[in-house]
Amino acid sequence: MGIVRSSFIPSKDIRVLRECSRYLFKLVNNRSSEKNRFQNALTVGNCNLDQVFSDVFGKSASSIVNLILSDNDYSREAIISSIHGKCKSSPDEILSAIEGVSFSQSQILRMKIIQDHMVYLDSQIRHLESLIDSLVSPYEDYIYLLCSIPGVKRTSAITILSEIGIDMSQFSSHHRLASWAGLAPGCNESAGKKKSVKISRAGVYLKPCLVQVAHAAIKDKNCPYYGNKHSKIAKRRGKKRAIIAIARKILVAIYHTYA
Repeated sequence: MGIVRSSFIPSKDIRVLRECSRYLFKLVNNRSSEKNRFQNALTVGNCNLDQVFSDVFGKSASSIVNLILSDNDYSREAIISSIHGKCKSSPDEILSAIEGVSFSQSQILRMKIIQDHMVYLDSQIRHLESLIDSLVSPYEDYIYLLCSIPGVKRTSAITILSEIGIDMSQFSSHHRLASWAGLAPGCNESAGKKKSVKISRAGVYLKPCLVQVAHAAIKDKNCPYYGNKHSKIAKRRGKKRAIIAIARKILVAIYHTYA
């Protein structure tokens, strides 16, 4: 059961919102890649701040890293003075984590470039989030309805709204919407034998969002419906297929919310 992609023509406002939402998705992914790259550089330089800080990009950890990158002859007192007052890690643990740190000049230059790029990405993400907030202002009622579904937060609601719009008449049924989103099981049958029920690769932006929503929904204690469904399906089909099934159920709920 499929639907022709070209038949889905959202309104101009929704198209602009979709473009901004997708661009924001890419910027956030780029920032995550840069963070991983920076974390890897710290590990190569024998800097083990990740062992004492839950977030190496937090205030204390960032101050310590900046001090190390700007001055290789840093003192113990300088490191301790860089630690935020509410930091849970002790000074001895922090000093032990940076003992033996050694960065070459090329590594330091590369890490500073990564830092500058992350600052730039942060500013662009903030600017884009502000633009998206202005674009969704006419659709606050729809976002409120989406947020009433377990697991759906405002950010997820905006992504869902930008991808499927608010007019469900373009989909003749929730089955077609699930197929368009890449969440419907495949039908590959020959001579009475089912060969594969894998989902399609459609819904590049919508599907990851719904899967994330599904993970949150099955943990919602106030609404155990999705959690119970996930447990039953996981026993028969496995956890991965179960989470896809929950994502599909949430999409069906969204369809009937707007229909």
